[in-house]
Amino acid sequence: MLHADVVGHDPSQGAQVQRAHDEVTGAVVREESNGPLRLPVVALAFVAVSVALSVLLALTNAHRGAPPSVPLQRGPDWLDGWFQGDAGWYWSIATDGYFYAPGSQSSIAFFPVYPLGVRGLGEVLGDVQLAGSLLGVLAGLAAVLLFARWVWQRLPRRSAVLAITVLLVYPYSFFLYGAMYADSLFLLCAIGAFVLLERRWYLAAGLVGALATAGRPVGVAVVAGLVVRTIEMLAEARRAPAADGAPAVGTVGWRDLVPAVRDVRLRHLGVLTAVLGIVAWCVYLGLAFGHPLAWIEVESAPGWNQGVGPRTWFKVVYAGTLLRGPWDVAALLTLQAVACLCAVLLLRRVWRLFGWGYLVFAVVVLVIPLIGTKDFMGTGRYVLVAFPVIAAAGDFLAGVRHRWVRGAVLGVCAVLLLVLTYLYGRSVPVS
Repeated sequence: MLHADVVGHDPSQGAQVQRAHDEVTGAVVREESNGPLRLPVVALAFVAVSVALSVLLALTNAHRGAPPSVPLQRGPDWLDGWFQGDAGWYWSIATDGYFYAPGSQSSIAFFPVYPLGVRGLGEVLGDVQLAGSLLGVLAGLAAVLLFARWVWQRLPRRSAVLAITVLLVYPYSFFLYGAMYADSLFLLCAIGAFVLLERRWYLAAGLVGALATAGRPVGVAVVAGLVVRTIEMLAEARRAPAADGAPAVGTVGWRDLVPAVRDVRLRHLGVLTAVLGIVAWCVYLGLAFGHPLAWIEVESAPGWNQGVGPRTWFKVVYAGTLLRGPWDVAALLTLQAVACLCAVLLLRRVWRLFGWGYLVFAVVVLVIPLIGTKDFMGTGRYVLVAFPVIAAAGDFLAGVRHRWVRGAVLGVCAVLLLVLTYLYGRSVPVS
């Protein structure tokens, strides 16, 4: 089946068959050389972190004495700590649907996949708040397990283990452990789309990618990454396999991508269905509110103030916060700026390890907040979903000469994860 899918009617079909075989063989060889991936261990680590953070938030909420920002339902009190910030918007969408008030903050700023999933699960459980946290943590667990499998096939054992650890303790990973936010479901859809593409299930990859583009605006990065990765795989098929039979990831130059476009067949165009998610969202907004791009307009509403222009591009507001305070806000914004800077510095390693498609995905994910936010707010979550960057961070740490450096970096990340989770439970905007 794989041979038939790759060959098509191209005259170089023999080379393409060999290349496809070598790619699959290379992944198997890498996985076997690393030993078996113990997914139950990864799942147990995820559950342990989730329980620890939930206990922290439960204690924080118990001593807080403040009622939740919206009337909740029958969910247990210890879940209230996960219900902060934009969770109120998702709750209102799941319970009352969307609304649009021109010039004001409106719920249409939040894409529909996650809140509709919460609504459906809430109908089953009878509690929207419980459904929101449960969907978030289950999607987070699935995303971590899928990431573990993806990275295990592509990196040496030490690098893969460290990459999984980085994802588990990344300071903003608390959005994977039960927060009523869309990030964990988006990450799951993004990784899933690329995993399906690597198996050459082009249409399936596009359809899962459509869930990503209907899940968050940054989903356009999934479309770009899938398209470039598809062309890159065709370019790799043109090249002679490496001597060890492993795929020559990172060796395809950008000049090799252009002629590979001629090898595109109808089946490859299945990845383009990924754009249908955001198209469907715009069609809905046009029919319901007469404004297909209203979700862009409301970003500049008072209170959000994420307008387009030099003031946003050059982070004038962030510079003013650094100069005049408040200093606690400046520190939280700077932490996200540092996370974004580290991600940018890892982009070359992303290309070398995983190729052009994953590089394009990561670049678009990072460019959106870099040019679209006035003060780096939210960039911590954007780095979280740029999973090739997380994997590259693990590989970087594996190459550090001194073991104590790796321990120190991961320890600092774990401490920051606890601190930011605590602040999140105190309703402090941390990302």
